Amino acid sequence: MKIGILQTGLAPDELKGSFGEYPGFFERMLAGKGFTFQTWSVVENVFPDGPKDADGWLITGSKHGAYEDHPWIPPLEQLIRDIVAAGRPLIGVCFGHQIIAQALGGTVEKFKGGWAVGQQEYDFGGDTMTVNAWHQDQVVKAPEGAQVVASNAHCAHAALLYPGKAYTVQPHPEYGDDFITGLIETRGKGVVPDDLMQDARSRMGRPLDNGRMADQFAKFFREGTIA
Repeated sequence: MKIGILQTGLAPDELKGSFGEYPGFFERMLAGKGFTFQTWSVVENVFPDGPKDADGWLITGSKHGAYEDHPWIPPLEQLIRDIVAAGRPLIGVCFGHQIIAQALGGTVEKFKGGWAVGQQEYDFGGDTMTVNAWHQDQVVKAPEGAQVVASNAHCAHAALLYPGKAYTVQPHPEYGDDFITGLIETRGKGVVPDDLMQDARSRMGRPLDNGRMADQFAKFFREGTIA
């Protein structure tokens, strides 16, 4: 099964040597599950011809806001609608979660409650998962037909399921604590409050549920559900 990765952001230059670009995170996350991958850097205006260029699609995170005025955002929103209409499974992470919601009629805003940084616990219908986060923007209104399948006190729409169409998550199951440390030391400085970054450092080292979420992603790509 070929997964098309739509890259919507560029990794910090200081971290590329150690970690690579964002699509590689997902290739490593989903390794051994029978997928092949091709990336289109939509943030640099490189787009596929259409939904049929891949069997399933994944939209990465980004430092940009879904509501910002960038020339690549309107065509990305149209591509999202085309992918959904074509019945190709679609997954979004962080910015990907937000832009899919926006393209399908939801609302994304800079959250008044501020940033979520580092390991966070999410309630998946009574099942707790611990996953790293790095965001201030949030989906504040879900599109019609989207089911909220995960939340916590800080993020009401932490994961949305569009049955048979899309599955999107606000946190970053592709990130380990090492990359969060890198973000704290690069993009976090002067942007994220120091106390939040210190708190994130103090919570590092606990087991992450990235593997469980990778299983969710693989199941959704193949079956259109996470249950």
